Amino acid sequence: MIFGLQSQEKNMAVIKPMVRSNICINAHPIGCAKDTQNQIDWVLAQKAKKGIKTAKEGNEKAPKTALVLGCSTGYGLASRITAAFEYGADTIGVSFEKDATETKGGTPGWYNNKAFDKFAAQAGLKSTTFNMDAYSDECRQAVIDEIKKWGVKFDLVIYSLASPVRTDPDTKVMYRSVLKVIGQEYKGPALDIMNGTLMPDVVAPLAEGDDIANTVKVMGGEDWERWFKYLLDADVIAEGCKTVAYSYIGPKLSHAIYRDGTIGMAKKDLEARAKVIDSMLKKVNGSAYVSVNKGLITRSSSVIPVIGVYLGCLFKVQKAEGTHEGCKEQIERLFTERLYTADGKVPVDEEGRIRIDDWELRPETQAKVDKVMPNITQDNIAEMIDLEGVRKDFLNINGFDVDGVDYSKEVTDMSAID
Repeated sequence: MIFGLQSQEKNMAVIKPMVRSNICINAHPIGCAKDTQNQIDWVLAQKAKKGIKTAKEGNEKAPKTALVLGCSTGYGLASRITAAFEYGADTIGVSFEKDATETKGGTPGWYNNKAFDKFAAQAGLKSTTFNMDAYSDECRQAVIDEIKKWGVKFDLVIYSLASPVRTDPDTKVMYRSVLKVIGQEYKGPALDIMNGTLMPDVVAPLAEGDDIANTVKVMGGEDWERWFKYLLDADVIAEGCKTVAYSYIGPKLSHAIYRDGTIGMAKKDLEARAKVIDSMLKKVNGSAYVSVNKGLITRSSSVIPVIGVYLGCLFKVQKAEGTHEGCKEQIERLFTERLYTADGKVPVDEEGRIRIDDWELRPETQAKVDKVMPNITQDNIAEMIDLEGVRKDFLNINGFDVDGVDYSKEVTDMSAID
């Protein structure tokens, strides 16, 4: 099913979302840029509210130069924005995007990156964005060459890559990740985000053959570790550098499809590699962490069975509690209350992980979610979950339904963001 139309006459178009199976296949240039600007404005407001100072303003703990791998959307984009606009860091970003042309649209991340670089330049912040495969050694070398031109070293590296495929740089074999369960069948409800249809008893596929190993190869920590081998060998990692990769655990009801499934095995590998990287960084008094984040509507999570219904329920509960956060709120809290605390200590759990999923997994919050989930039906779904909130988040990712954008206005150049 395709939701919405994109009418086009010559180079003029009124762009509407085109959605198929919870995947939006187009993006709105102006909407993406505006969403990026809205995030920047919010972060700047937090900086003023909390009195956060940059390194130039005398904050010795603030990051000065950050590398964000997977910088274009979601948690990666929020990380780059927070590092730059709240803490004053110059940034290099990497993501693999489809370029826009005057007549053909690009991916949301392409527009977000273009907008970030524009706003960073206006703020006097240095930024370079590489549209490259971050899994490739060619990309690693390009980043190293660029940071050496800058004459500085990275004191913050964010690893926020998510991809269905990865080519091993040594063997040139391409591996594919899959979202499957392990051991026994699992079924649960799925949500068609755009029309609000509840699809009960959707069966998740069982992992077979090399599914687990291949998914770990793509979504685990091998590439993160390889990045640090290259960066350390090139002597572009600063004293005291911090690196953070992002993960998700979630509630017990989703463990079969996520934490205990193929993706979960990859995330466990990511956590194990964090300890290896942490050891590698000891020579520069650095540290490596996995941050376990809250479940949110992203380009990845929106296609996972069960997750859409659960998140809709969670959002409604947390908004009533006053504890709901989106990507920008989560990452701003990660920086101010975890990575760059007043005493310099990074609070972690017994496994050494940073937890900013703490509000999601509060027992009282989960108890409310558990009470609602079994009673959701097609007839009451609009009342039982935050369907409009889920839908808005989903559309915002692709530049639609963004506050402050006139969507009736024709776009004459698909590569322009203003």
